[in-house]
Amino acid sequence: MAPSGPGSVRRRCRRVLYWIPVVFISLLLGWSYYAYAIQLCIVSMENIGEQVVCLIAYHLLFAMFVWSYWKTIFTLPMNPSKEFHLSYAEKELLEREPRGEAHQEVLRRAAKDLPIYTRTMSGAIRYCDRCQLIKPDRCHHCSVCDKCILKMDHHCPWVNNCVGFSNYKFFLLFLAYSLLYCLFIAATDLQYFIKFWTNGLPDTQAKFHIMFLFFAAAMFSVSLSSLFGYHCWLVSKNKSTLEAFRSPVFRHGTDKNGFSLGFSKNMRQVFGDEKKYWLLPIFSSLGDGCSFPTCLVNQDPEQPSTPAGLNSTSKNPENHQFPAKPLRESQSHLLTDSQSWTESSTNLGKGKAGMSNPALSMENDA
Repeated sequence: MAPSGPGSVRRRCRRVLYWIPVVFISLLLGWSYYAYAIQLCIVSMENIGEQVVCLIAYHLLFAMFVWSYWKTIFTLPMNPSKEFHLSYAEKELLEREPRGEAHQEVLRRAAKDLPIYTRTMSGAIRYCDRCQLIKPDRCHHCSVCDKCILKMDHHCPWVNNCVGFSNYKFFLLFLAYSLLYCLFIAATDLQYFIKFWTNGLPDTQAKFHIMFLFFAAAMFSVSLSSLFGYHCWLVSKNKSTLEAFRSPVFRHGTDKNGFSLGFSKNMRQVFGDEKKYWLLPIFSSLGDGCSFPTCLVNQDPEQPSTPAGLNSTSKNPENHQFPAKPLRESQSHLLTDSQSWTESSTNLGKGKAGMSNPALSMENDA
């Protein structure tokens, strides 16, 4: 067995360090359980009815918090399927030819039948040199995980995992239940926190647990409410954190609302069609993470840009270009309620005008 080199040792050290935020959250959660359930409910509360109600509600929130947090941490991010990987012959062509038109032609041929609509800022096929694959829409390379992640939102150090297509719903529920957990603790601990300052509590160890428990719950409630509200806005607009900072680029150009299908369909894309699963950390998101319905507007470069906030889908469907490549069946049904995807000669003419791209250049936008 070959000895481990310095690079291998550094990687192992980094893996250990990445778990520190998760260990911190776990220890904090364990202390909060002891402080609330034992020191506050059992030791400090004198009313039996109040004890029972608080303990039942607390344990329900605690269980949902831990469940969603566990699923967010240990759900593996999904990677692009084999069809997005270049064949052995295509990899040889890329290595043999100098960068330029030959590379571009290889990528164009490889992406010809793939359900991809987005491009790089220069209009090139989105290709990952590291993973040697054509990136599906909304897929990005994570430098921490060192792999391409489907519908990547961000890499979260607090869960030591990439938040993407496979666990984004779990991450949202983790934020929601952690916020409810903190608000519940702060609300039920408030009267005892006030008694602490008015000397209404006996001088025991519970006093300090009650004080710090309220401070911690109130502090985390503020930060979690802003973070949860931000991600609720992202879901309503069908955006990821990366797409909010850098809008996706389609054939016709940048479109910050290119994937938005309306509030209801945007919610269903993340939480699924069956509402009974929405509040449970059970995977129910629609699709396979490789293809997404788009709402492409103003494909004709001669037409002016649509003003922000104007929904062109409902007012003028003729402005939309029909998908040039088939969507997955699990995603395309989102479009059947309000949009017809039967191509007409007029729309085909507009599509050709909108798809006239500058010369493609291979670019790694990881």
